[in-house]
Amino acid sequence: MLILKRNVRWLLLGRLVVVSSLFVAAVVIQLATSSFLPLAPFYFLIISEFISGAGFLLLLLFDTHYRAQAYAQILVDLAVISGLVYISGGISGQLHFLYVFSIIAAGLVLEGRAAFLTAALSSILFGVLADSLAYGWIPYFRPDQAPDTGIGFTLYTVFTAWGLFFVIAVLVAQLSSSLRKTRAALAAAQKAIEAREREAAAGRASAFVAHEIRNPLAAISGAVQVLQGDLSLDEEQSRLMAIVVKESRRVSLSIEQFLSMAGPGKQTYSAFKLAEPVSETLTMLRMSGELTDLVKIKGNYSSADITYFGSPGQFKQVFWNLIGNALKAMPEGGELSVDFGRPKKNDLSIRIIDTGRGMTAEEKARIFEPFYTRFDGGRGLGMAVVRQILDSYAGNIAVQSEPHVGTEVLITLPYREFPPSGGEGREAGSR
Repeated sequence: MLILKRNVRWLLLGRLVVVSSLFVAAVVIQLATSSFLPLAPFYFLIISEFISGAGFLLLLLFDTHYRAQAYAQILVDLAVISGLVYISGGISGQLHFLYVFSIIAAGLVLEGRAAFLTAALSSILFGVLADSLAYGWIPYFRPDQAPDTGIGFTLYTVFTAWGLFFVIAVLVAQLSSSLRKTRAALAAAQKAIEAREREAAAGRASAFVAHEIRNPLAAISGAVQVLQGDLSLDEEQSRLMAIVVKESRRVSLSIEQFLSMAGPGKQTYSAFKLAEPVSETLTMLRMSGELTDLVKIKGNYSSADITYFGSPGQFKQVFWNLIGNALKAMPEGGELSVDFGRPKKNDLSIRIIDTGRGMTAEEKARIFEPFYTRFDGGRGLGMAVVRQILDSYAGNIAVQSEPHVGTEVLITLPYREFPPSGGEGREAGSR
């Protein structure tokens, strides 16, 4: 909407420039000679353009129907141009080139289809006007404007103008499409940069959290567990100490996710069966109660014999976050599908599909933002960690989702079954 408003503003400015240029040219011609054309109606049309421009400016300030305003401006311009072509003598006046400006404006301000519509309407207006003058259906504005050439020259000029109009429309449509794609790519790049900056900020915060909280938290949890074994506690005291231990573990998990935002830590890379971290994740989720019999597990993950060289721990973290989110989106049950594929010789695809609540466009646009979560009790770090891990493998993640239908997550990775430089079981990175 803001882009369209800006385009309409540029259209007003362009009309002002063109009309002012015509006005200055008329004044110069009037000062130089009086034989060119009757300037009184010419001035009338120019002033009409100025007045309509002022009206459209007020509409732009107080009305939000920007597309309708743009079409209205183009229609007014075509009417004024047709008037200028008529008083200048039709094809002999050579002012029909002004239709080109309206075609260009329509394509750049609106879209390629508008350029073709404007070219078609320009062709109709110019063709009807030129033929009507040539066949005598309407009189020339001045009797001396009638050309000595026959109807053949008139038709040739009309057809040539039509060809020019549509060639311009094609070129402008292509230019308009390229501009829209470039604008969309720039917007996506800007969002990606902003997301990376937020991830960097989360990483810096995680380093502080790790140093200031993790060690004291481990000491508290260990001390409570020792006391549980050494003291004679009643039921209420045992329950309270169990809560302390449980919450300590929960906070510890949050700290680990913060640390994952800060950096990959020390990872052990080896060749492993890709199905293993999926099976282990499903087992842990089933033991924790998050995966119940209400969810039907599907897919070829268990039968696909795919070996991958990487960190099993990192992939377990990826599957834990993605499958965990899928289960949270299906509190009443549904279907969860995990599939592996080799779409190309050097590519590996991982597709996770759920039939949960899905996401709106706004939610989907923010899922990789640190600290943004769609679920109660969530920390908003899981998807940011997933993308960071996949980035370290030069991978890509794409999310398709529709509210009340479900979500599909497609991961594409460069396939590597063996280490790039040979040798298995190497370590990389340190925190």
